[in-house]
Amino acid sequence: MTSPSHTVLDVIRLHYDGLTPAERKLADSLLEHYPVSGLGSITTVADNAGVSTPTVARMVQKLGYKGYPEFQHHLHQDLEATISNPIAKHDRWAAGVPTAHILNRFADAVTSNLRDTLSSIDVATFDEAAKLLQDEKRGIYFVGGRITGALAEYFFTHMQVIRSKTSLISTNRSSWPQYLLNMGDGDVLVIFDIRRYEQELATLAEAAAASGVVIILFTDVWASPVARHARHVFKVRIEAPSAWDSSVVTLFTVEALIEAVQSATWERTRERMSALERLFERSRLFRRTETGKEG
Repeated sequence: MTSPSHTVLDVIRLHYDGLTPAERKLADSLLEHYPVSGLGSITTVADNAGVSTPTVARMVQKLGYKGYPEFQHHLHQDLEATISNPIAKHDRWAAGVPTAHILNRFADAVTSNLRDTLSSIDVATFDEAAKLLQDEKRGIYFVGGRITGALAEYFFTHMQVIRSKTSLISTNRSSWPQYLLNMGDGDVLVIFDIRRYEQELATLAEAAAASGVVIILFTDVWASPVARHARHVFKVRIEAPSAWDSSVVTLFTVEALIEAVQSATWERTRERMSALERLFERSRLFRRTETGKEG
């Protein structure tokens, strides 16, 4: 029985190890261009994967669906969710707006997002990502999209204090080849990409991965195309009673990673923070109160 909170992508990955070789061949075909790869007839999907139609029928039942029509129904739902624009999202929420105050409704949505995301995050993945970010031998690059670029900048600003060799990739796409030129084998590229995924980010990820760059992706439960190039993927829930997706849980995950890296490298980080405070003092960047404390 599949969970209503799981996408078809989640379900395929969850059952992947238990599939037969032919079913895995089919699963790989579906995952390669998910979700559109599964929207054709059962015969077309079978032909594209190089398997028989009975293989398709058996696999979708093994995944927990009653049959191919139900499997496709869920795929259509996933596709609709990935391409929803702000107006469509607002109309969907407005159709059943409860009488409770927006603060309560938003809090309920965010709390549910956080709970569901925490239940799906693999602790080993989190720890491995933190170790990559701690490694001073690696250059760390951050990039995001039109909205998520702010999250990339937030992550970069903190990591820049904690360690050296950090770079925030410019929003000017024409400059990206220069950043790629500087990335070396083993460097880390942190990418933020949520639904209405940006093609340029997938292109950047593909080129970086081909150069041996390790990619950490922050995305939604439907998963950006960047995921096929990423070593570590954080799929967070972003639904909210709004025309806009929520970034609260993504920011929570980012701040948890910042703390993990800072705690593991505290002696070095404290020295950098002390040096930075002296620079702030010299530049008089922050206003100070009469007691000498920053205002």
